[in-house]
Amino acid sequence: MTVVAPGINGKMDELRSAYGLLNLKQVDAAIKARQKVAKKYREALRSIDGISFWDDMPGVRHNYSYFPIFIDAEKFGKTRDELFFSMKEQGVWSRRYFYPLISNFPTYRGLPTSNKENLPVGNKMADEVLCLPMHHALTDNDIERILNFFEK
Repeated sequence: MTVVAPGINGKMDELRSAYGLLNLKQVDAAIKARQKVAKKYREALRSIDGISFWDDMPGVRHNYSYFPIFIDAEKFGKTRDELFFSMKEQGVWSRRYFYPLISNFPTYRGLPTSNKENLPVGNKMADEVLCLPMHHALTDNDIERILNFFEK
């Protein structure tokens, strides 16, 4: 993808609006199911060296739309990209979120504020983050298959 200029498109047509209204009836159950997936991920990954993630923040109602983990390649033994591509080869679709970092897009990379030295935390996170598959219909077998990629 190439971004040629900043912009936004927030239009929604009537058909997608109707689907959205229908889905609102199921959203609470979907969130609860995704919360269970997140809990299983946390339980399995908490003790794995080189893998970190955020726990739920107290007082915040999370929607569990993503489950980002951060991979310290030195401790884990694989880079984020090595893990991403090994999962992809086996048909497990994770996502390298914030990749590439927006400051690396041609539209922005020439700006002095986009220099890597100015964005050390953003670049580090963009290089380490991987969002694991998250869906309300993931089965225990699906979750086990995903977590198998973290076994040494």
